[in-house]
Amino acid sequence: MNTKDFLRLGVPLGEATRRATDFVGQFILGGGDKSRLREEVAAIVANPSAFINDALRGEFAKALLKAPPSPRAEPVKYRQWGEHLEHDAVMQMEKACLLPVSVAGALMPDAHVGYGLPIGGVLATENAVIPYAVGVDIACRMKMTVLDIPVRDLEQKQDRLTRAIEAETRFGIGANFKERRAHDVLDADWSVSPVTKQNKDRAWSQLGTSGSGNHFVEFGIFTAHGPIRFGVPPSGGTAPEPPEGGTPNELPPGQYVALLSHSGSRGTGAAVCDHYSKIAVSQFPDLPSELKRLAWLSLDSAEGQEYWAAMELMGQYAAANHACIHRHIAAHLGTQVLLDLENHHNFAWKERHVIGGVEREVIVHRKGATPAGAGVLGIIPGSMATPGFVVSGKGNAESLNSASHGAGRAMSRKAANEKFNWKDVNRFLRERGVTLISAGLDEVPMAYKNIREVMAAQSDLVTVLGQFDPKLVKMAPSGERPED
Repeated sequence: MNTKDFLRLGVPLGEATRRATDFVGQFILGGGDKSRLREEVAAIVANPSAFINDALRGEFAKALLKAPPSPRAEPVKYRQWGEHLEHDAVMQMEKACLLPVSVAGALMPDAHVGYGLPIGGVLATENAVIPYAVGVDIACRMKMTVLDIPVRDLEQKQDRLTRAIEAETRFGIGANFKERRAHDVLDADWSVSPVTKQNKDRAWSQLGTSGSGNHFVEFGIFTAHGPIRFGVPPSGGTAPEPPEGGTPNELPPGQYVALLSHSGSRGTGAAVCDHYSKIAVSQFPDLPSELKRLAWLSLDSAEGQEYWAAMELMGQYAAANHACIHRHIAAHLGTQVLLDLENHHNFAWKERHVIGGVEREVIVHRKGATPAGAGVLGIIPGSMATPGFVVSGKGNAESLNSASHGAGRAMSRKAANEKFNWKDVNRFLRERGVTLISAGLDEVPMAYKNIREVMAAQSDLVTVLGQFDPKLVKMAPSGERPED
């Protein structure tokens, strides 16, 4: 018997196949009837627990019990939004949908290649969480506050706004505050995981910082197309006072100055991902190489529960980072907040969805994808010189109530650094009235997809409520390793 014969009998690749080969050899050497081999192997595959104490068959049976479930023969159903998506990103989605724990998926129009699951990938699993389908920068998020500042200040008092950004956040790998910020997240239980416990001090030093890669803090003009109704800010407390002409929890139509930020859980979130993704991979040593970055943790396991608690804590921590940035910049400027919105991606949620005609609880991973349930408010940015949009979700079941988290990269960082130069980029920015405080060439607008095409491709997923046009932008300077 060979590997193909074993596969046809349901023996998984890897250690189980090796032990099957050993069993066959020992069976024949022991004088066993060759004509009964297929029957013998099939019996052990059908009920390995019955043979674990058998001297001849025990090691094969144990290997079967330890083997990961075989990948599906066909990927589970998923729908793709947008055209001409990167082939490798689509293939990553296909492979993710082959996982035995996968039950549904969706691919957003900003999709591009990521680690394991593509950026823009949405994957629903059964009682399992996949660290790399959540992402390295756990709970990376968007936050926008509309400020009570005259629109003319974007030009007339730009230096003041620049000083506020540079004083009240930090950019770059390892960036931190010597005079540390305060937030209630530090009172949470950081002992839920050895990783969060070990990294709490680092997390505190980085509280309110922005990191590197595609993370940014920027001022711009927000145009509300109609009244925008909102609730209590996620950080707690009371809802902000409405502007003149508005009603409680409602921003009237018009143009405003807004502050927009994009960043996540910094070094501690990356450490959580690294630790638990390695544990997941170690539990499935025989998982095919192309699926190793999609190794999962059962939520019935101690490791799965530990990761889930750490992920939830990183969600609170990422929200605290943004809360500090916006609170301190508003205080620096002595202004009030008129509207407070935020949403996150790179996370997993326990949700109920109808799959195969049956409603059930599943784990929905949104890696670079935004929750877009019916009426859920979100922010979808473009680039440093193209608009972003405040949206309301339509609750499209086929997308698992999701939408894109941005425009999505059109090319790699390496390609962008090789193709563009600052002379041409600065002219492009000036023509659009954008002042760039700092950034790398790998983050220039031309490295991204056309945000209007992305939005058009998902018109069945979200309704646009307003538009944000960047005017003053800060990102990590050139040379910083990206951590997005």
